[in-house]
Formats: sequence, C-alpha cells, structure tokens
Amino acid sequence: MELNRLAQDIYQNAKNKGFWDGPDRNRLIPEKIALMHSELSEALEEYRNKHAPDEIYFKDGKPEGIPVEIADLIIRALDFCAGYGINIDEVMEAKMKYNASRPFMHGGKLI
Repeated sequence: MELNRLAQDIYQNAKNKGFWDGPDRNRLIPEKIALMHSELSEALEEYRNKHAPDEIYFKDGKPEGIPVEIADLIIRALDFCAGYGINIDEVMEAKMKYNASRPFMHGGKLI
C-alpha cells in the first residue's frame, strides 16, 4: 500500500495551510475526529438531497456530491494519521487480514 506516502502529502499541505498551527497538538485530536465525522454527515445530506452515490456535480466551480465528501473524509483521515505518526499501511494490512478471517455476516445485527 502507499497510504503513508499519500498521508504525508496531505499532511504537508494541511500544515502549509495552517491547519496544524498551535502549541497543543493533543487539543486538535477531538476537533480532527469531529471534522472526519462532519464529512460523513455532509455525504448523508447529499443523499438526502437526492444525489446518487456516484454523482459529482459542480457548484460555483467547486466539486460536490457523495464521492467528494468521501474524498474529504479520506483526506482528513490520512492527515490525522500522518499528523500523529500512525503507520496506516501497517494498520490497514492488519485490519484487512483480521476482517478476512471473520465469519459471514459476523455480529448478527440488522445493519
């Protein structure tokens, strides 16, 4: 995987734009987690506004839609990983390996 490399590029851009400024990086943790959550909420709002899951449209030159909000989520998540030294390639490989070992429809919940 090459998520770590992508995460570093994303982090460097965010840092250059001032999103990592401030003396207390730990104070940023809940803020950054909340912002990841907000991207999912924005994707849900796109769906509620009757946009298809694969629809990308432009509003005043800015890309919009569920795929764009998912991209924003991934950008925020990878920024978080690089900013806090998470080796996301290693974690993804371990988690995917574990998930492959789980039984069919594990958990038994409706959704």
